[in-house]
Amino acid sequence: MATNENLPPNVIKQLAKELKNLDDSPPEGIKVGVNDDDFSTIFADIEGPAGTPYENGVFRMKLILTHDFPHSPPKGYFLTKIFHPNIASNGEICVNALKKDWSPSLGLRHVLMVVRCLLIEPFPESALNEQAGKMLLDNYDEYARHARLYTSIHAKPKTKLKTGAISESTTALNVGQTHTSLCNVDQKTLVSGVAPLQQPSPLAPTANIVKGGNNIDQPLTADTAVSGSAAPPSLTMKKEAGLAKLPADKKKIDARKKSLKRL
Repeated sequence: MATNENLPPNVIKQLAKELKNLDDSPPEGIKVGVNDDDFSTIFADIEGPAGTPYENGVFRMKLILTHDFPHSPPKGYFLTKIFHPNIASNGEICVNALKKDWSPSLGLRHVLMVVRCLLIEPFPESALNEQAGKMLLDNYDEYARHARLYTSIHAKPKTKLKTGAISESTTALNVGQTHTSLCNVDQKTLVSGVAPLQQPSPLAPTANIVKGGNNIDQPLTADTAVSGSAAPPSLTMKKEAGLAKLPADKKKIDARKKSLKRL
C-alpha cells in the first residue's frame, strides 16, 4: 500500500478506506485517482455541470494534504485552465469548505462535491480572478462566453485517471499471502521428508492415451492413430504367438518334402 512520511499511519488508513469508497461509488460527475506513491496528493476529474458554461468539459484538479491533515484543510488546485471567479490563474481554489468552514469531520467526498457545486454557483464577492468576478456581476452573457471559450480550448477529456489503486494494493497483499503459504508447504516437506503430490502442469507435454480392449488404457502409437483405435491385448498376443510358430511349421514341411523325394 502506498505510504507518505508526512502522514501518520492512522490517517493513511482512514484515507485508504475513503478512497476505496470513492472508487466503488463515485459522486456524480467526479472521478477520483490516486497517486500510487503518495496518498497526500489526490487527483480528481470533474465533469462540467449541465446548463453551465462549463458543460461538456472535463476539469482535472488536485487536493494536497498537509502534514497536520485532517486538523488543517487540504489545499485545492485546478490543473485545467478555467475562467471562474473563485479559481485563480495558478489554479488555486477559493471556497469556504477549504478555509473557514473546514472541519476534521469533513471527508474528501464532501470537499469534491463542494468544488463541483462551485461551477454551478460561483461567488464573485470572494473572487480570486477579479476579471471573471467583475464580468459575472456586470455582464453575465460576456462572462459565460469567456467561460465557454476556455472550456472548449482547455477542458477536453484527458487521459483517464488510474482508479482502483486501493483494490490493487489489496490484491498485492493476497499474492504475498499465497507466496507465504507456498513457503509453508516447502518447509513441511523438508521436515517430514515426504513430497506433496504434484499436479500436472497445463504446459507440460502429456502422452495421449486411448482405450483399448477390456477398457484398458494404452498409449497412442502410429498404428492406433491411423486406425483410430488400439488393438485389444488378446489379439496382439495371438499375433505374436502365430509369428513364433511359423519357423517350426516351415521345418516340418521341409522334412516331409525330403521324405517324399526318397520314396
